[in-house]
Amino acid sequence: MDNLTLKKYRKWEWRTIIVLFIGYALFYFVRKNLSVAIPAMESELGITKTQLGIFLTMNSIIYGFSRFVNGILVDRFSKKKIMALGLLLTSLVNLMICFSPKLDGLLNLLDSEGKATLGLVYLIGSLWVVNGYLQGMGVPPCFSLLAHWIKPSELATKQSVWNVSHTVGAGLVVALCGFLLNRFGYSAWYLCFAVPALISLVGVPVLWFGLKDSPAEVGLPLVEHLDEKKHESGEKNIVESLDRKSYTKVINRMVYGNPYIWIIALTNFCIYVIRLTILDWGASFLTEIKGLDIAEAGSLLATSEIVGGTLGMLLAGWLTDRIFKSKAHRTCFFCIVFATLSFFLFWKCSSVVLSFILLVLSSFFIYGPQALLGTCASQQATKYGTGTGNGIVGIFGYASSVVSGVIFGSLAETGGWDSVFPIAIAFGVVGAIVIAFMWNAPADGYRKLESLAKEYK
Repeated sequence: MDNLTLKKYRKWEWRTIIVLFIGYALFYFVRKNLSVAIPAMESELGITKTQLGIFLTMNSIIYGFSRFVNGILVDRFSKKKIMALGLLLTSLVNLMICFSPKLDGLLNLLDSEGKATLGLVYLIGSLWVVNGYLQGMGVPPCFSLLAHWIKPSELATKQSVWNVSHTVGAGLVVALCGFLLNRFGYSAWYLCFAVPALISLVGVPVLWFGLKDSPAEVGLPLVEHLDEKKHESGEKNIVESLDRKSYTKVINRMVYGNPYIWIIALTNFCIYVIRLTILDWGASFLTEIKGLDIAEAGSLLATSEIVGGTLGMLLAGWLTDRIFKSKAHRTCFFCIVFATLSFFLFWKCSSVVLSFILLVLSSFFIYGPQALLGTCASQQATKYGTGTGNGIVGIFGYASSVVSGVIFGSLAETGGWDSVFPIAIAFGVVGAIVIAFMWNAPADGYRKLESLAKEYK
């Protein structure tokens, strides 16, 4: 490949990473805003932790299902169109939640004291469930586009750069919503949905006009031709020359018949229990057991996400490619061990300053596997099955909200937060044990893909 073509490739590669970074950060604006709004909605609308936990659980289960469905779709249809449409619709649903109490005269949504009736609870809950499906249109296009634009030997490092969008989006929105509630009071809870939604709408044209589904659309060769590995350089001739039936069988074996995909998925379930506990309930337990006000809690969560999470993902990606020879599962093992330990110490700590440090460390280590388990799935399923493989991993991750959402919400309401933390920590221990079974796995599945393709040739 000549230098001019390589330069053009790098330009489009980084353009894709940057646009996906912006777009996915904005998905988080209309997804993690609820976690900061929860204390205000409890106070102003009288919605209980158990009811809010049901919202979180149903949203996450539908989100995981949507990631699986859209993972299949992005392996077959336009990735950028699916992502842009998802961001548009999820922003509109958030605006609907903002204005839902205005329908009181029509649907009897508020009682005489201005508290939510079951009608309003069901309305907001239903809209949040719909939002869960629409949110699932965000990450599958990202994983697929990154696998099409970044060569396998650099995927961990560069996908970790994109993955920082999770922490930036979550951090900025919790800080924004914390500021809005502190400035205008809990009665302005609806601003936590309206303001992020209006900001997110700006990202729709950025995704639509800023992305290309594959290098071929701009006259560039396949990404694997950039890599030095011989087994990747011949991949196109072997795999893409198969007839449709044989091709489908090969990819199904790389995904559904691949034990590594299921190990990654189960690990994701465990680590997401801790991650979603912090993201969804952080504002609640920081105000209730650590004595912070809502603005301080929002700032602390924002710092843990943006600083801790960002540094954790970038370092984990760098270590994977430079130290662990692209074996992301080994990096994940160490990250899960230290994430679990940090969260345990946060629970036991009484010092506010030390609690702050330990929460940042928890996010630092949690976001290593949060980023790299998706990379693991892309590596093992290869670029041809990355959408579907990550869909399976996503289902397991967000199925964990059955634990972190409704179960933890109910436990916190009846037994306090001390009944929640031991269970979350136990899941971290299990996650470390599960991913350890994958220690000797290869860095990626391209050799296996080539071997399977030869069987069906």
